[in-house]
Amino acid sequence: MAARPYLLVSCAMSVDGHIDDAGPERLILSSEADFDRVDEVRADCDAILVGAATIRRDDPRLVIRSAARRARRAAAGAAEDPVKVTITATGDLDPRARFFTAGRSPRLVYCARPALAPTRARLSGLAEVIDAGDPPSLVRLLDDLAERGVARLLLEGGGRLATEFLTAGLADELHLVIAPFFIGDPAAPRFAGPGLYPNGPARRMRLAEVRRLADVVLLRYLLSPQEPASPGGETDDMSWLRKTIELARRCPPSLTAFSVGAVIVGADGAPLATGFSRETGPHDHAEEAALAKLPPGDPRLAGATIYSSLEPCGVRASRPHPCAELIIAANLRRAVYAWQEPPLLAAGGGARMLRAAGISVTQCPELAAEASAVNAHLTGPP
Repeated sequence: MAARPYLLVSCAMSVDGHIDDAGPERLILSSEADFDRVDEVRADCDAILVGAATIRRDDPRLVIRSAARRARRAAAGAAEDPVKVTITATGDLDPRARFFTAGRSPRLVYCARPALAPTRARLSGLAEVIDAGDPPSLVRLLDDLAERGVARLLLEGGGRLATEFLTAGLADELHLVIAPFFIGDPAAPRFAGPGLYPNGPARRMRLAEVRRLADVVLLRYLLSPQEPASPGGETDDMSWLRKTIELARRCPPSLTAFSVGAVIVGADGAPLATGFSRETGPHDHAEEAALAKLPPGDPRLAGATIYSSLEPCGVRASRPHPCAELIIAANLRRAVYAWQEPPLLAAGGGARMLRAAGISVTQCPELAAEASAVNAHLTGPP
């Protein structure tokens, strides 16, 4: 069976933890800058999941707004919009909802077994209605999505569904956007309800990013246990990424290619190889140069992590295989990068390609500005 999708839980809430007020109209908690960020996150996912109550209350479209992002997905061989997914215990869904009418992506409705037949009749021609068990099973949903090729899943609502995934320990990443106001109404819905959460005081989430987006703040957490800190106080990921940026500064100058550094680290934490752009030839990429220093089929690669100052390339003109394909072929388990490849020289998409192959991918945007600064000859000053 395929690995379950990497699940991101995304939520905007007030300072006192509410995701809406008790009124009939939807409350806007986010900013335009954050809407654009969510659009970028959607573009990097295979599917978007919302609860049936969210469809009834908010009538979301769940499509990518940016034409450039849709074109980028198409260039990488993906559908322009992610698959739409919902789960329902009753099948009480309006066929006129924008979940079913907006965009052209497939729609999947995971439905409790007792309501399966009438829901299939109501949504015939609009969505595939799938048996989710009785009661509906989140694990069954994730396993079925994995079999359909969904490697990266974004949960956008609502609060009860997020609570179920988080308390079940099925989420990998949490994006919290905090709006600068209070709701103060005990009848208003909250982001997370009571429950036994795996990420309690003894298993803290790791804060991976803090970003200001107009008047709201994004907090991005990784739900795996806290990584061990290096003697300098940083996590291992941050420490190794700083070494990739040091390597990037050694690259011979080029007006047509990025300067990138890469380090491959074994499961035991020991470095296996390093590389940087144009290290031995004008077309060398950093990840390629590092991999070339290890024998093909090296068993240490199966448990290794590759660190790169730039997202590994998913499209390449100078060589037959982009670095993402080389990483997949080498059977690495994990990739970590600092700076997402801008659409300056190529369409990008390497992280998406890696995730689709089952490789864990992490970005550490805290170091993106440093990695970008090495490439100011192409991008201009940060």
